[in-house]
Amino acid sequence: AQQGEKKSPLVYYVGVDVGTASVRAALVSRAGLLNSTAEEPISIWEPQADHYVQSSSEIWEKCCTVVKVVTQSVERSQVRGIGFDATCSLVVLDQSFQPVPVSQDGDRQRNVVMWMDHRAEEQAARITNTGHGVLSRVGGVMSPEMQPPKLLWLKENLKESCWKEAAHFFDLPDFLSWKATGSLTRSLCTLVCKWTYCPPEGWDASFWTSIGLEDLLENDFSKIGSVSCPPGSPLGDGLTQEAAADLGLDPGTAVGASLIDAHAGGLGVIGADVKGFHLPCEDQPITSRMAMICGTSTCHMAISEQPLFVPGVWGPCLSAMVPGVWLNEGGQSATGRLIDHVMKGHAAYTQLQEQARQRSNIYSYLNSHLSSMADSRSAVDLLGSSLHVWPDFHGNRSPLADPTLKGMVTGLSLSQTLDDLALLYLATIQALALGTLHILEAMKEAGHDIRTLFLCGGLSKNSLFVQIHANATGLPVVLPDQMEAVLIGAAVLGACASQDYSSIQTVVREWTGA
Repeated sequence: AQQGEKKSPLVYYVGVDVGTASVRAALVSRAGLLNSTAEEPISIWEPQADHYVQSSSEIWEKCCTVVKVVTQSVERSQVRGIGFDATCSLVVLDQSFQPVPVSQDGDRQRNVVMWMDHRAEEQAARITNTGHGVLSRVGGVMSPEMQPPKLLWLKENLKESCWKEAAHFFDLPDFLSWKATGSLTRSLCTLVCKWTYCPPEGWDASFWTSIGLEDLLENDFSKIGSVSCPPGSPLGDGLTQEAAADLGLDPGTAVGASLIDAHAGGLGVIGADVKGFHLPCEDQPITSRMAMICGTSTCHMAISEQPLFVPGVWGPCLSAMVPGVWLNEGGQSATGRLIDHVMKGHAAYTQLQEQARQRSNIYSYLNSHLSSMADSRSAVDLLGSSLHVWPDFHGNRSPLADPTLKGMVTGLSLSQTLDDLALLYLATIQALALGTLHILEAMKEAGHDIRTLFLCGGLSKNSLFVQIHANATGLPVVLPDQMEAVLIGAAVLGACASQDYSSIQTVVREWTGA
């Protein structure tokens, strides 16, 4: 620098990701590079079968812990913005914004009905049977993983302890941005994808009345959100004094309207620059790509310029991930969770753990074990030719949209060796990949032209999972150059809110590679 000139200080953005079982944060530089990350576990309680609950107080506390860790090496003033993503779980608070219990045990701290909670299957089926027009936006079938059936369950089963006390129902991503800013403005991502909100008209009062939740119409829908904005929009005056103290940041730091965690992953991967890769999507619009966010569950995100209605697939949702375009979201309710469940229930699991301890993690051990089992002349895929899994152990989200479906394994013998466990692991991954093909075919039939898959999330780090998806679908698979695409997507929201960039699309173009 010439004498008298000041160098512009380095600036950063923070992304916070609240997944199913942990909270993570990342510090991201102006160039879109991960500077540091931190992770903390969060509690999950299962008060009864298919009921899964969490604590919003604990989740916020862990958010503060990880943000302090990732920002400890920089000046507070260098952090220009923060963005949050989270699972689409339901948070219940009273008039004073204190937690309200969501289970019969009455524990006030356990005030979050998790996304994977299926207590409201009966309510979801009743809502589907109304045949209301808003259902066309969720593939024609209401899922128990969405918020209307959960709200109806609370009204019907916990009227005194929960429903009468409740004054604010938040999707978890919106709870976090409210906690940070005090703003009750909801993100279009959550409202459109999980609550039946439809811009520009907004809420459909006739829907809530038809399902028996007319009390939510009071005060212009104040309990579920009167004001909405696109993801990444700056909220309020940024961090409040209290939230800034909790997070170890400056008051007024910009906060972007939040995203559901899968949608943050989609944002962090779908716009990646693939010039020179010679892929079928290279000279095509972004609508030729599907983002798959593969973790505990898997979400299949496809976007279109015009609304496309896909039976059994959620959407079309306007501006739910990328502003100005329509999103369809397919999904599998249990993927990483299913693989874990299948392995841990096998008699050879202890032996697997011992073998893997000596070499690597259990997945890379199984992948190399399968390679050694395969004949040098044939592919690993063919090892699974007589063992088949139907993977809907937690129901089918898409495209059959049937939460009551169960799983199945056929082709088992009396043998329970490590080889048998490896084959069951392989057959489970193959079943998940064929489930993805099933979703792709439904989307294609409805008008999507998907030519390349863009994967992120924990399972995308498993080379066999990635390869089998390419094999089953016949499509090339692209991975992000930074494996933490969800955290990058959350930080994009903070960068957008800081107004250092003109739009979400601009940040995505500059930050994401493959």
